[in-house]
Amino acid sequence: MPLPLPIQMFDFSNELPSYAHEGDAGLDLRATEALTLEPLERALVSCGFALAIPQGYAGLVIPRSGLAARHGITVVNAPGLIDSGYRGEVKVILMNLDPKEPFEVHVGDRIAQLMIVAAPAVVPVAVESLDDTQRGTGGFGSSGISA
Repeated sequence: MPLPLPIQMFDFSNELPSYAHEGDAGLDLRATEALTLEPLERALVSCGFALAIPQGYAGLVIPRSGLAARHGITVVNAPGLIDSGYRGEVKVILMNLDPKEPFEVHVGDRIAQLMIVAAPAVVPVAVESLDDTQRGTGGFGSSGISA
């Protein structure tokens, strides 16, 4: 059964966050303001709503792959984190990574996606050592480019 997500709309001309296709993981977030992002510029873009994420869950604001691939538009702090206790307006920090072309944001444009994910409470526990794994301490680039 789907998890209910209470949403308070501030701009009723905008749509509720919604999935583009059945089975999608991310709800589309839409802009409630028009603006131009100049090359290498960032802006905080309003989405026109607040929400009540249930305790034990969090919201992750992530870029839209099509905007990133075609226009270089991303979410600066990707993923942006919305804690379950936050009740303010949802906004997205967009950035235009294209070094030459400005990008127009129009009211109603789908600018990012919101994933609601389980976020269990944890208790940090100091230990003298960790269990061994096949990867071990191998970090960035440790698995190489090809098999």
